[in-house]
Amino acid sequence: MTAHESPPATPTPAGQDGREPARVVRMQGEFDHDRLKPLEEALMDAAAAAPIVVLDASHITFGDSSFLNLLLRVHRETRLRILQPQSQFRHLMTLTGTDAVFDVRENMQDALRP
Repeated sequence: MTAHESPPATPTPAGQDGREPARVVRMQGEFDHDRLKPLEEALMDAAAAAPIVVLDASHITFGDSSFLNLLLRVHRETRLRILQPQSQFRHLMTLTGTDAVFDVRENMQDALRP
């Protein structure tokens, strides 16, 4: 399991408040209650740095209810966009109804658009 933050895919000017317009957090692996702390810190740091947080979920292989609850908390703090969630994550969102809550995007360019 790894999680790390990266700047936007293309350079963008800071907004009126001096923050970046968007921040990308890339993750891979499995995320359950025991493995969430680094991801939580990365997402909260990204939310403090930019009004839009893009979660690159293209390499998430598993997420449980604690993972989903973390994303719901982040969603309340900022404009969270989930990029390319894989089948297990999509299934989890469908089962819980959060597919109607989260802003899912299929490509980075669309995810970074204001």
